Amino acid sequence: MSAGMPRSGRSARETAGLAARLVVAGVIIATSCALSGALAPGALASPQTQISAASEQTLETMLTADQGAARTDPAVRADEISRRFLGTPYGADTLVGSATEPEQLVVNLQRVDCFTYADYVEALKRADTREQFLASLIDVRYKDGVVAFQNRRHFFTDWAASAPAVATDVTSSVSAHAIPVTKNLNRKDSGGAYLAGLPVVARTVSYIPSGQVDSDVVGRLRTGDYLGAYAEDGGLDVTHVGIFIATPDGPVFRNASSRSADDKVVDTPLSGYLRTVPGLVVLRPVV
Repeated sequence: MSAGMPRSGRSARETAGLAARLVVAGVIIATSCALSGALAPGALASPQTQISAASEQTLETMLTADQGAARTDPAVRADEISRRFLGTPYGADTLVGSATEPEQLVVNLQRVDCFTYADYVEALKRADTREQFLASLIDVRYKDGVVAFQNRRHFFTDWAASAPAVATDVTSSVSAHAIPVTKNLNRKDSGGAYLAGLPVVARTVSYIPSGQVDSDVVGRLRTGDYLGAYAEDGGLDVTHVGIFIATPDGPVFRNASSRSADDKVVDTPLSGYLRTVPGLVVLRPVV
């Protein structure tokens, strides 16, 4: 599990604020880095940016390509940016940090899982430069802009439930058949916690049963909406995340798939995907 700023026309005051946030976060740019010395568990001091030379090059390429999409509408921008990841290999456990290991700001564009894929797409949507991307990634991945394991948005609905909000939960507004369920996130139904060192969070999660996702519901979705596969376990909100894209050939679920037949970012026909999950949670990005 892992899991806004204007994209253009940034004022001098906004630029100064961006630089200040990067300094406060203690971001240190390096092609390969590791924290040196021992830090106390959960320490917030000087998190580093872990980014490879290959990811640096990919980021530069994507940001350059994004200049052409900088003035388009949000749906077009979401489609264009997310499409650039198609074919990127699936890779789990790329983030660094735990209750006992200091958090690092990881940028790995060579391998993504469903949550980090969403992180990078959303951060790229908000950025025209490398510095804006890093600052946006902090805002997207972490609560209150603090790079720390305890502040990481580990659950999909954290994007809507914690500040600064990345998205709005529109599940109930796109379907009258949405079902609210009270969950205790991070507490397994079988006992124990999913993530050690993190509290249990009570939250009402609404989902649309897959059988109720008809043409009317699909018609209310927008390209760029984030779709979560509803989890039946009371300790999880969703089990998988992807992006809704309306294409000329029909709606697709663009996602970093761990299926052996895929093992990369792919476009999966939404109708087929719905047959494999209990239902959908829909979050609409705020930018």
